[in-house]
Amino acid sequence: MNKLFSTLCLLILLLPRLTAQDRLSGRSFATRAVVMARHGMACTSHPLSTQAAIQVLRSGGNAIDAAIAANAVEGLVEPHVNGIGGDLFAIVWDAKTKKLYGLNASGRSPYSLTLAEFQKRGLTHIPSDGPLPVSVPGCVDGWFSLHKRFGKAPMTDILSHAIRYAREGYPVHDEAAFYWPLMIARFGKYPNVKETYAPTGAAPKRGELFRNPALANTLEKIAKGGRDAFYKGDIAQTIDAFMKKMGGYLSARDLADHTSEWVEPVSTNYRGYDVWELPPNSQGIAALQMLNVLEGYDFSTIPWGSPEHIHRFVEAKKLAFEDRARYYADPAFATIPVQALISKPYAAERRALIDLNRAASRVDAGNPALKQGDTIYLTVADEEGNMVSLIQSNYRGFGSGMVPDGLGFMLQDRGELYSLTDGQNNTYAPHKRPFQTIIPAFITKDGQPFMSFGVMGGSFQPLGHVQIVMNMIDYGMNPQEAGDAPRIDHQGSSEPTGEKMTDSGLITLESGYPYETIRELMRKGHKVGYGLGGYGGYQAIMYDAKNKIYHGATESRKDGQAAGF
Repeated sequence: MNKLFSTLCLLILLLPRLTAQDRLSGRSFATRAVVMARHGMACTSHPLSTQAAIQVLRSGGNAIDAAIAANAVEGLVEPHVNGIGGDLFAIVWDAKTKKLYGLNASGRSPYSLTLAEFQKRGLTHIPSDGPLPVSVPGCVDGWFSLHKRFGKAPMTDILSHAIRYAREGYPVHDEAAFYWPLMIARFGKYPNVKETYAPTGAAPKRGELFRNPALANTLEKIAKGGRDAFYKGDIAQTIDAFMKKMGGYLSARDLADHTSEWVEPVSTNYRGYDVWELPPNSQGIAALQMLNVLEGYDFSTIPWGSPEHIHRFVEAKKLAFEDRARYYADPAFATIPVQALISKPYAAERRALIDLNRAASRVDAGNPALKQGDTIYLTVADEEGNMVSLIQSNYRGFGSGMVPDGLGFMLQDRGELYSLTDGQNNTYAPHKRPFQTIIPAFITKDGQPFMSFGVMGGSFQPLGHVQIVMNMIDYGMNPQEAGDAPRIDHQGSSEPTGEKMTDSGLITLESGYPYETIRELMRKGHKVGYGLGGYGGYQAIMYDAKNKIYHGATESRKDGQAAGF
């Protein structure tokens, strides 16, 4: 009796403490445990996409097949961030060759649209909607490029999950339900938008069933006819005719001439870990530049979330983003000193510009020696050891507002990211790829896969990548904690579109940082605020080589799911 009484008293004493912590283990901000599995893992921003990937893996497909299946479902269930009207980038770890492969599946500008045309219209920036920002959608060719090199399952099976959900319908989840009416209000003036995305006359609400039979038909044509069905067949002709009708420039010739490009991923070593990104025209090397600068500080003596941590992080971002604005562009049109930009000596030069006691209000791009020479992220791993890091986007929300007749998808507005200023690396030109924000990432350790990860979210993505790497390597977090930790954003740097940094910018912090930290940052000259949203969306798969176990993590800020078997 006394033993029972003592046990009850102990439980009563522990109850408030356990309730306050929410979880029995892990950091206080962790929202869930890491998902662990041996045979396969899929982490996406929507449960139906994750389940499609798992079904493909269970049916004998590999990680590449499963990633394509998940992306196809994502284009249906999260049309506010991606779809077959957008672009794609991927990094693949191939277990057979034990090597990383990079795919740039971004599209180019129309042949017939010139810089002179923008200047004749008196534009200083390309608009974010309408026909002018539309570039060739690279997603579908990206799927088939990945599948041709690495895939196993038939494409008809891979796309069957998205086709079924598009035809039968699916319940609209929270995040999509929030953005959907905003899209209808913005793009409803354009043809086919309401017919495709609001067939009842209003945006679908949370939990309502939504169908997209036109997209089902389009995906069926692609599944049976391959990438040419999209770029050279009826779909291409429909896009051509629609764009002409809308006063646009994207043509059947632009689509027919499109090709993806296999590229070599580039890396830097951060405290013994090799962090891999894709080279420009994407912004991936900004993360590597930031890591190189930050490696010069000993974060074992700098607490996570402290003013010293945030100040160094933001100042490193300012330096990297000035180079990003000046140099990053389509390498077919500009000389980009990639290896110099991501070198350790260059990082040391840039680090010396940081004042540890004061926020910089002006930062210039560096001069390394020249040598000739809104988005979804998902990751999948299979039993053979293949891992895929894939990101895909329409750029700003649903895209451009241009929905070609009867196809069930919106074309991207990625062309908004060109500069219209003569003489810059990213200045608009025909048949040129724009500066790209979307970046997949990968980490290896001693030549073996360690983690496939990404953080979606426009210009925030390099900041998100660096925070994940630091959270795990500097601060010892697991993959789920690294994504759940409150995030730091900074806005106000110069942009590849031509905008210039004019002051120290604005730091926005998620809830979870103490006021003492904010006050000290303000003393250093930073402007600080709290922001809702804008902190990206994260997925990751870490591989425990010793136990041969995958550890999956998903974004707590989205509707995603990490699942394995």
